[in-house]
Amino acid sequence: MNVGQQINPVSKRITQEKINKYARASGDFNPLHLDEEFARKTMFKGTIAHGLLSVAYISEMMTNWLGDDWLEGGELEVTFLLPVRPGDVITAGGRVIECVRTGSATKVVCEVYCKNQRDEMVIKGTTSCLVKK
Repeated sequence: MNVGQQINPVSKRITQEKINKYARASGDFNPLHLDEEFARKTMFKGTIAHGLLSVAYISEMMTNWLGDDWLEGGELEVTFLLPVRPGDVITAGGRVIECVRTGSATKVVCEVYCKNQRDEMVIKGTTSCLVKK
């Protein structure tokens, strides 16, 4: 792990079906996510994905890279910038911005993001994880 290292991205197409499944899994049945007629009357002009659905793709990317170390102690802080809509293709990506050796482990800090198919940043944030490798 080196400062500047890119993390292998994860890309997913968002569908209304995925949003509906996420609502059932999370228990968040806000009509903004599920009811097109209701959502059209809001500032979003249509349904949008739950923010944490996209954040899950950042976590998937970090799990693919760091495995159990991420699952056991990864930390994530994000800011939501733009809504994600059915039909969007979301790509989670990131890069290492800091590596600090602490005994037999390394604390790795990364800047992470999700972008849509128009290369618009929809989420930005940072992660940190103690890597025991």
